[in-house]
Amino acid sequence: MPICYITRRERFSAAHKLAKAEWDEEKNYEVFGKCANPNWHGHNYELYVTVKGQTEPSTGFVVDLSDLGDLIKEKVISKIDHKNMNLDVDFMKGKMTSTENIAIAIWEQICDPIKALGAELHKIKLQETENNYVEYYGE
Repeated sequence: MPICYITRRERFSAAHKLAKAEWDEEKNYEVFGKCANPNWHGHNYELYVTVKGQTEPSTGFVVDLSDLGDLIKEKVISKIDHKNMNLDVDFMKGKMTSTENIAIAIWEQICDPIKALGAELHKIKLQETENNYVEYYGE
């Protein structure tokens, strides 16, 4: 039976700062630029979650997209939307809040629960700005 890929998009807004506590402000600005602003900064993120699997014969679905959306909202969006990722988000505690690390952390939040829906997580795409996005395949 053929494998299909289907993607759900969700959005969230969040603040963060890229900085290492052991570095002084000058070094943080040198490495992270304006992303090291001591007063934080924010983005309007777009999150694309792609799952794969065989279509269920009676529905033609790989997964019910409403169920997938509910799962993403419960495991990720409710925890991260309108929050400070460095301070408020449990799954980002102690991690540098780069787009790469956020995408990996989101994968870790939803990979196993997606299996319970009868699909497999294939890819996380996290778009931070209109020019920058990360794709993570669980590798």
